[in-house]
Amino acid sequence: MLTKVTVVGAGNVGATAAQRLAEKNLARTVVMLDIVEGVPQGKALDQWQSGPVEGFDTRIIGTNDYEAAAGSEVFVVTAGIARKPGMSRDDLVRTNAGIVKSVSEQIKRVAPNAIVIVVSNPLDVMCYVAMKGTGFPRERVLGMAGVLDTARYRMFLAEAMNISVEDIQAMVLGGHGDTMVPLISYTTVSGIPVTQLLAHDKLEAIVARTRNGGAEIVAHLKTGSAYYAPSAAAVQMVEAIALDKKRILPCSAWLQGEYDLRDVYCGVPCKLGRGGLEQILQVQLTDQERKDLIASAEAVRATQKTVDAG
Repeated sequence: MLTKVTVVGAGNVGATAAQRLAEKNLARTVVMLDIVEGVPQGKALDQWQSGPVEGFDTRIIGTNDYEAAAGSEVFVVTAGIARKPGMSRDDLVRTNAGIVKSVSEQIKRVAPNAIVIVVSNPLDVMCYVAMKGTGFPRERVLGMAGVLDTARYRMFLAEAMNISVEDIQAMVLGGHGDTMVPLISYTTVSGIPVTQLLAHDKLEAIVARTRNGGAEIVAHLKTGSAYYAPSAAAVQMVEAIALDKKRILPCSAWLQGEYDLRDVYCGVPCKLGRGGLEQILQVQLTDQERKDLIASAEAVRATQKTVDAG
């Protein structure tokens, strides 16, 4: 258990993440921080009062002041505007870059040893902004993307085969967006290659739906974006860190030569423990998967350049 975890942003993703963190008893205190007066305070009080029912002792605190977050071991950054219908993740970049930069500078001030998990979109580029803003090493600035994308991929596969999602092992790499790379070559059902169980055209349709997973939800909601699954994915990463579980999860990490990629955030298999990013695993990819991963990373790099340009 951690002493303190702070969630920045009390919107749908942030508030749901705070509730999940408390219910899992991952920290003695969960701080929910937002710029809107009253919103984090009211939501946190409501969440805290669910403790006797849900069986947790975690204290949930709502605040508008970063001083309340001082000394947090982990920050989950969800701040930023949500994607609207017809808006790509890249459309969000300039507005959210300014928000995440400000948040990162405050994190550096009040918790210079913290680990930062970025959820704000466009995800990979916001990780870059957070790393620059905090000045933290790559081990302590990670992005939640692959865990969410992999969850969607696994759920669609389970539905297609009418089997338990628990028996599906899979991983989605690359940038969090239309260029993500579900690894069919590493997708198995209790060790059985998925290619033996589903036809190629069916698999390709599932890959396409996975890549469009966020937009599909936005199209339904019309005035918002996904938050139940994203918050669950972020909390899984916090759990791996808090409990030093050494889990292998697909996360957005700052690459320095891995997969022949450098100076770009991209989703890759990461070992997460108490130190944050403890290892990047380099697995063998098919020629097409490697090509797709490089293309995905270059799409992220192009958006990173727009942040650098200003």
